Amino acid sequence: MSVVPVIDLQSAGAAAAIDDAMTTIGFFQVVGHGVDRGAIDDLLAAMDAFFALPLATKQQYRPPSPEVNNGYSAIGAESLAYSLGVEAPPDLFEAFNLGPEDPDLADPAVAAERHRIFHPNIWPVEVPALSEAGVRYFAEARALAHRLTSVCAEGLGLGADFFEPFTTHSTDTLRLNWYHRDEGGPEPLPNQQRMGAHTDYGIVTVLYSDAVPGLEVLAPNGAWVSLVPEPDAYLINIGDLMAQWTNDRWRSTLHRVVPPPSGASGAALRRSMAFFHDGNWDAIVECLPTCCDAEHPAHYQPVRALDHLMNKLLGGRTMEAAESTDHVGDRLGAVTDAG
Repeated sequence: MSVVPVIDLQSAGAAAAIDDAMTTIGFFQVVGHGVDRGAIDDLLAAMDAFFALPLATKQQYRPPSPEVNNGYSAIGAESLAYSLGVEAPPDLFEAFNLGPEDPDLADPAVAAERHRIFHPNIWPVEVPALSEAGVRYFAEARALAHRLTSVCAEGLGLGADFFEPFTTHSTDTLRLNWYHRDEGGPEPLPNQQRMGAHTDYGIVTVLYSDAVPGLEVLAPNGAWVSLVPEPDAYLINIGDLMAQWTNDRWRSTLHRVVPPPSGASGAALRRSMAFFHDGNWDAIVECLPTCCDAEHPAHYQPVRALDHLMNKLLGGRTMEAAESTDHVGDRLGAVTDAG
């Protein structure tokens, strides 16, 4: 098995294979995912159109506050290492975030967070295709996330629908990432990344990426390993909340996106679409009964999902060290770059 295995979601052994991948590297690639290729291509085309707009135009679509998880984020506006309490230079990526287009406002939990977690999407009028393609793809990625959590539950010895009550009004976010370099632009600062080392925050991440180098994951031996997806494969990893649910049986793995090699020519364009399935904001996450016993007590205190999410989001966006709720920040601080 490779460091990051390829798993067919429709295979009979998918649950066991996911359990093995999550207990070792914390990442896997999935095929047999059922996502419509047309939805991917349409959103990539809309991304191309949006990110080609002048910066002043894109800046009009910034969120009204750091707590709002929708809208545009410019190069240098975030530094994700701060989500782990680690100081680092600003990151070299642009992004555009969107959430559910029509959340159920009859649900009191949704209505209570309409100003923040369920803030209306901030669509650019210059690229109407972005809203149509974004909403369509969001539905495809959300459906895949639910299929994954069902198989994950089986891999953990739970009922296939175990996680469903925790995701009835999930704070799902689709982040469109754009890594581009102007020809002849300055070299990155020391330790500056396209996206700084971090873990994801929620339950499971569904990532579509161009087959372009840049993404690296921290392997169990402490080395950074390059990860380029196989054709038609999605990259899947879990976030901190799933790691806490599983008492660290499953790994919320550090990953980053590194700049292209010094002196490389061209724009070195890399695009990705990350769907974060983070669960209900009011869900209480505590150790699963299949992941602790007298010899393996719970490592974490129960946590409300929103408290964890906001702590992490605001760390990266305000560039003030987030309060650590786990041991991952210490692990990042101890890592020596092994290439």
